[in-house]
Amino acid sequence: MQSMMASSPPKAGVELFERILSAAGGLIALEGGDTASLLQDFRAIARHTGQAVYLWQPDAGLGSLREAHSRVPGCQRLGQALRYMQQSMHFGVYLIAGIELPLSAMDATLLRQLARAPSGHVRRVVLLDPPAALVEHLGDAIARIGALSGLPVRPRLRDGRWVI
Repeated sequence: MQSMMASSPPKAGVELFERILSAAGGLIALEGGDTASLLQDFRAIARHTGQAVYLWQPDAGLGSLREAHSRVPGCQRLGQALRYMQQSMHFGVYLIAGIELPLSAMDATLLRQLARAPSGHVRRVVLLDPPAALVEHLGDAIARIGALSGLPVRPRLRDGRWVI
């Protein structure tokens, strides 16, 4: 019975995953929360539901969360992974952890293009706790979600007024 409970994803993780899927745009900043536990929740969701969930990290490249040792070839660098995400015609949630500034102009352009995914094409690129300067730079192109359901997203100053 214990192993059966451990295999089902936590309710909070499922709710967060559903918020990601229902976000208005294709590019999301997931702010706050413990990245390691979020990844554990998303891995459980991927294994339990069979969803295509991928993780890109600077030291490991792009790999499947559902199949722990499955790596996507040719996606070690961020730009390569972003191009792969852009060209994929399949459903997928792509988590990006450890993104660092400065981004190359090409990487920033690819992120903006991913934010404007064609309608009817469910692909979500999720930046895990990205640098505030990157979120500010992307502006309205990026949807912001707080990792903790009760946690409000930090407001930011835009054109002399506070926005969420």
